[in-house]
Amino acid sequence: MSVEADPAQNKPLPPSLAESGSVASRQVLPGSADEQQIRPGAFATLWRLRRWGSHFRWSILTMILAATLAMSAQTMIPLIIGRMVDGPIADHNPSGIWPLAALALLFGVAEALLFGVRRFAMTRASLGIETEIRRDLFAQLQRLPVAFHDGWSSGQLLSRISTDLGTIQRFIGYGFVFLFANVVTILVVLILLIHLQVWLGLLVTLAILPVVWATRNFEKHYGRDARRAQDLTGDLATSVEESALGIRVIKSYGRGPEMIASFKRDAEVLRAAEITKISTQARFWSVLEGQPQLVVAAVTCLGVLAVAHGSMSSGQLVAFLTLCLRLIWPLIFLGWNLAVTEEAITATQRIFEVLDTEPAIVDPTQPRPLAGAATIRFDGVHFHYPDSDVEVLRGVDLEVRDGETLAIVGATGSGKTTLTALVARLYDVTGGSVRVCGEDVRHVALDDLRSCISMAFEDATLFSATVEENLLLGRPGASEAEVAEAIDIAQAHFAYDLPEGLQTRIGEQGLSLSGGQRQRLALARAVLGQPRIMVLDDPLSALDIHTEGLVEQALRRVLHASTAIIVAHRPSTVLLADRVALLVDGRIAAVGAHSQLLAENPTYRNLLAQEAGLEVGHDG
Repeated sequence: MSVEADPAQNKPLPPSLAESGSVASRQVLPGSADEQQIRPGAFATLWRLRRWGSHFRWSILTMILAATLAMSAQTMIPLIIGRMVDGPIADHNPSGIWPLAALALLFGVAEALLFGVRRFAMTRASLGIETEIRRDLFAQLQRLPVAFHDGWSSGQLLSRISTDLGTIQRFIGYGFVFLFANVVTILVVLILLIHLQVWLGLLVTLAILPVVWATRNFEKHYGRDARRAQDLTGDLATSVEESALGIRVIKSYGRGPEMIASFKRDAEVLRAAEITKISTQARFWSVLEGQPQLVVAAVTCLGVLAVAHGSMSSGQLVAFLTLCLRLIWPLIFLGWNLAVTEEAITATQRIFEVLDTEPAIVDPTQPRPLAGAATIRFDGVHFHYPDSDVEVLRGVDLEVRDGETLAIVGATGSGKTTLTALVARLYDVTGGSVRVCGEDVRHVALDDLRSCISMAFEDATLFSATVEENLLLGRPGASEAEVAEAIDIAQAHFAYDLPEGLQTRIGEQGLSLSGGQRQRLALARAVLGQPRIMVLDDPLSALDIHTEGLVEQALRRVLHASTAIIVAHRPSTVLLADRVALLVDGRIAAVGAHSQLLAENPTYRNLLAQEAGLEVGHDG
């Protein structure tokens, strides 16, 4: 089986298979921890979430109002206690306590009910926004071209659509609400303190200034630390995924210990980043925890002196100290609020790195229909991958006539797979044009173009679904008879012998099946589409000679009804074609019938001989 000139040849090695295996040694990938990030304003970043938040505006307003009123109700209780001390208790009037106690109970019940309302509204808003962002992010990943996915590791994309969205959901449900409610509570408490005793209240207000300074310093450092930890989590997810998918290779080469060592190094880098983040958080929390306690101690001493000199009543002192203690929790909780907010900012930035990417391959503004004969024409086609300046295709001129089957033959890396990918606009040419049914593919709506083309790749991709569901991807709504016919053509009868037949759920990427079985199901899927045009990238490479012969015999009937391009390596596959195009170093070197090229072209003859395992001299 040969390896084609495809995007994988131009992208960095998978992180888990890099030589050193450590994050520090990897090439820089988009979205990874090694890529330099620009951090825009915090408010501007979070404000971009409003496009989803507007759908739940009433739930968000209810959530904020309920939380604010609940915390305000808490704040009223110290004032009631102060009134008790100066009133019924000072007057030795037990009966006067009960109305104030009932009022305090009323505020307590109101607080509990308001927290229940907040919880209900929070669940609806935060989960709803998370679901809508996840839907839009997944839709964007489907819109983005293959070139985008070539450059991004799957772990980075997976961490954005799972971990980062969870962070945003936590911010909307808790961080955002309590950040607002706690700030309001702090302001209300400070106003009440100044009302109770002016100079003591001003002292408490001035004592909060160091907290403001610590907050600014925390925001600056924690945002950077949180971003690095989130990016490293994505890198580690990539390593885990690649190790799981490549477990057969790892075990067959006995490289388990090396992979474990590589994972440990990556995990250690992530651990160090998390410790740095937590250390920044711990320093900030030490200020939030310690400074208010010192303020309360100072206020207690000064308050006692004020009571002794008659400038405060005992009840006012009790209320003042209770409010000061009430102030400690919002200040401490503010640390958690800011940590969640900073993590949400970096998570939002990471998500918009994907959402802000403009798809390079889009529908034309005025699409043209595919009304002509099913022809394919390459006119002066040049192509290089986005991350490379080396041209894979260098001026390809080639035509496939209506109803014709054309085989493309060439050495490894000559550009065969790349050429076939241009037909369905998986990539766009960098020079020249590709025409299908007489229309430049860039002038045709993508859905219209791809609905008339079926593709089967050498590396057959199946999904974690039933056999039938995998087949129906080629043509949703196909009848049982049509599915059975496609299975018969691809010689995939083994599917009926699986534990639950066509309803058997195959594992991720179909790894529970053999390579030949996966390839036959992928071919059946392509055949089921009954396309006007078929593009088959060496679809029989994993089949044994006997099965290959049966598939080719049945496939001839299908090819007669379609225009087809087949990337071929085996001489038997070449025989399916009406004509053969020889691709050498990105250029068409010869076009003709198989027998003609075999007789007249030494390069073609040697290529087929090598595939057949024969020794042939330059002159045959």
